[in-house]
Amino acid sequence: MAIRGSLREASLPDVLQLLAMGQKTGVLSIGDRSNFGYIYFDRGRISYARIVNRRDRLGDILVKSGILEQADLDDAIAMQGKDKRLLGEILIERELLTREELHHFVRVQIEEAVYYLFTWTQGTFSFEAEVTPDDQPFLVSISPESLLLEGARRVDEWSLIEKKVPGFDSIFELDRGRLTASGATLTPEEERVVPHLDGRRDVAAVVDASGLSEFDAGKALYGLVTAGFAHRTGRTRPSEEVARESRVEEHRNLGIAFYKARMYDEASREFRRVGELLPNDPQAGFYLGLIAMREAEWEAAVDLLRRAAAQPGATYAVFHNLSLALERLDRLDEAADALGTALELGGADDPATRTAAGILALKRGELVAAETALAAARPHWGTRAPSAVWFHYAALSAALTGDLDRALALATEGTAAHPHAAVLFNTLATVHERRGDIHAASEAANRGLHEDSNLAPLHKNLGDALYRAGRYDQAIAAYERALVCDASLGSDVYFKLGNIRYKRRERDEAIACWQRALAIDPANELVRTNLDLVRTVAAS
Repeated sequence: MAIRGSLREASLPDVLQLLAMGQKTGVLSIGDRSNFGYIYFDRGRISYARIVNRRDRLGDILVKSGILEQADLDDAIAMQGKDKRLLGEILIERELLTREELHHFVRVQIEEAVYYLFTWTQGTFSFEAEVTPDDQPFLVSISPESLLLEGARRVDEWSLIEKKVPGFDSIFELDRGRLTASGATLTPEEERVVPHLDGRRDVAAVVDASGLSEFDAGKALYGLVTAGFAHRTGRTRPSEEVARESRVEEHRNLGIAFYKARMYDEASREFRRVGELLPNDPQAGFYLGLIAMREAEWEAAVDLLRRAAAQPGATYAVFHNLSLALERLDRLDEAADALGTALELGGADDPATRTAAGILALKRGELVAAETALAAARPHWGTRAPSAVWFHYAALSAALTGDLDRALALATEGTAAHPHAAVLFNTLATVHERRGDIHAASEAANRGLHEDSNLAPLHKNLGDALYRAGRYDQAIAAYERALVCDASLGSDVYFKLGNIRYKRRERDEAIACWQRALAIDPANELVRTNLDLVRTVAAS
């Protein structure tokens, strides 16, 4: 189920309730011009949430709760910057936090992210089914309904807060004399905000410095302003260059977030804005090239990626994707040159780039080179299973070299590692058919169709298995479904349909099918022979 819409037309709580009732699994992406957030679902329950361009609150929540000292958090963040590990894992390793405490506070962090998203009243949302969060070992299971009451309360309060705190770029200054003279007792949140109201920091900076959530900091500031202990002095006005760099970074981050959420129109818009602010930005050109590839605009992709590749510091990923686009245009020599550059720039350590080298060699008919490249790619996945693409081409390469036993072993391993990859079941069906195991081929094709009923080669391979088993009625149905999915599938389907029609003494229908096959592949001598034979018999 794909869901897209505007937050002006459907509120976020309504969308969450819909996904919960439908027990959906996937990611809900929410964005507007300057904000972007994700909420992941697992069978209708929230498993993770994150807001882009927002400081990670886990450490702040731990300090606020008294679990962690600020100095310990600072040390852990410094360690995180060096080895790129998750903050929670570092804190557990240093015995500053138990795993149970971490799970609890990750849940709090996720709830706070969702509550903050509830305050967004404009922008767009998009739900992508069966997408799971990458590299997130700490997931939760939260009923969306359990957050709605608190979320509604915060939305109501936020509408009041905004009357005194009109934006995160507002600057406030503390009237310390008035506060001291009043003898007022401040809330813990107000105590944390007070030291940062210096007439220079804006609200966003106060939020970061205090370690509070946006809601808690806003509520504290609202209380101080209402009591007359703080007053607004203006808005942040960065220099033109700083503002431009900030806008570039904001649009770039949003573009990447939209791209990862498969919201390609929105991603294109953000990267075009980056290009307007910073011409020849390599990342913007790279992602625009990726989006062109997603939309099968191969010439445009080559042009964009070539320009990105010409920029200083272009990474191997740019050349890798340039190679893929050139390959789709059948410009294999140029693709090989681009891929060679990708390997020289560090792609030799990337399993996907090494796999691409094997695929390209296979398409150029260089079987030995393909086998070598694909074999070299596998160790680079480490303890992880190789990608579905690697299994598909490794099995295909083995089959083309005549090693059907190894092809079967690879295809079987691939479907076990990627049980929802329909293309691998197609590979497995093909190998089984080559080995003469028609029953296993039919079973593999049917499993693949359960995952993706629109994959034309699966219908064709099922038809082939049924054709060889003499189950012609079922074979015709499978072939016709293949042609509905892809009318240009090839002459082989029409050739076999003609054979079946002829066996059933449907001569005119057989001739029509063979003529279609010959129109697609005029050099097919088998089809031409069948047509000549039928016409000779009819004339005698």
